[in-house]
Amino acid sequence: MPPETMPPAQHAPRGQDVIHNIGYRAYDGPRLGRSYARRSLFAQSLRGAYGLGRSAKSKVLPMTLFGVMCVPAAILVAVAVTTKMTKLPIEYTRYALVLQVVIGIYLAAQAPQAVSRDLRFRTVPLYFSRPIERADYVLAKFAAMASALFLLTAAPLLILYVGALLAKLDVATQTTGFVQGLVSVALLSLLFAGIGLVVAALTPRRGFGVAAIIAVLTISYGAVSTIQAISVARDSTGAVAWLGLFSPITLVDGVQTAFLDATSSFPGGHGPGTGVGAVYLAVLLAVVAGSYALLSRRYRKAGL
Repeated sequence: MPPETMPPAQHAPRGQDVIHNIGYRAYDGPRLGRSYARRSLFAQSLRGAYGLGRSAKSKVLPMTLFGVMCVPAAILVAVAVTTKMTKLPIEYTRYALVLQVVIGIYLAAQAPQAVSRDLRFRTVPLYFSRPIERADYVLAKFAAMASALFLLTAAPLLILYVGALLAKLDVATQTTGFVQGLVSVALLSLLFAGIGLVVAALTPRRGFGVAAIIAVLTISYGAVSTIQAISVARDSTGAVAWLGLFSPITLVDGVQTAFLDATSSFPGGHGPGTGVGAVYLAVLLAVVAGSYALLSRRYRKAGL
């Protein structure tokens, strides 16, 4: 259309023009950096391991298992105080081994919750936007799972210790046993957390992760215990200690038998001595370090 035939432009009445500023407001607060993000992820993961900050349904299982771990300790304390026993009915280092099924169920339920959902819903790359990095994510998740397990296993030991003092048992003996028990469950927590997270991180499906963790813990312990019993029956007691290297729970049992003055749960009581115990400790630490390395490698790919 020729310019001279175009209709005149329509202008808005003066005084009604509005300019909208839809830009984002600049942030002038403190820059807290990687350490704050790492601590926040650790705290959030630890709280999540007990259902805190989540729905009431999510709290039922972890809190129930926590109670199941603590109630037997309270009963043992009541019995010791009432009957005026001269020592506790169970050693501090034995308590977690006796209730290993409860610990395994807790790990199987919470390790997938810690990592599988992030993989399933593809939220992992969001964590790796600045400032947090892959190493921070793995460290926070590993530390949170180990801390959750330590709380689960150390709380009943504290109940036993307080009860022993109330029963007026020897303070030095009970303190030594309590410290040995704490060292034992700390090693157990690191080992189980590493194994559980590695298995859970292999699949984004939480159900598969739960089944796989239970299978790893149950099958390895059942196989090792069975073969150890067969070895004792055939008078091959020398092989019993070495067979304990192939199961997480017997690995912890061997370390505490060798270095923490604990009673061995191996068939016939054929636990490792100090020499073989050093191998147990080296293998345990190697598994923990290897689990961390595998998790780091897993999340180098998961973050893409």
